[in-house]
Amino acid sequence: MIIMAIDYGDVRTGIAVCDKFEMLASPVCVITERNTEKLINEISELAKQHKAELFVVGLPKNMDSSIGSRAEKCAEFAENLSKHTGIDFVMRDERLSTVSAHNALNTTNTRGKKRKNVVDQVAAVMILQDYIDFRKNQGI
Repeated sequence: MIIMAIDYGDVRTGIAVCDKFEMLASPVCVITERNTEKLINEISELAKQHKAELFVVGLPKNMDSSIGSRAEKCAEFAENLSKHTGIDFVMRDERLSTVSAHNALNTTNTRGKKRKNVVDQVAAVMILQDYIDFRKNQGI
């Protein structure tokens, strides 16, 4: 199944996708868009291009596992995207995914503007790879 991951942000949204065998999550792009409707349209086009069958949307829970306003906003975004595209979605806990993305970029010495431009897609890759691994471990 081709799965598209979304690290939704107010300014930048990272996109990643996996192959149909769910072996590897790969970065696609970062969309810089503040308007939710336009963002949904752009992601819809990417989903068509990549033949996505499922969305995995990062859920930024609080460190105590509670759901805050940001997580609620992400869930609302996922529902609107699903209604627009007809593609189902799952929410995936993304706590520390951006921190992990920054750590990964540290190891490649990616700094400055380039780092800012890729950190969200690296976070999307991490969310997607985590979900792929979960599916394999659960036999889904």
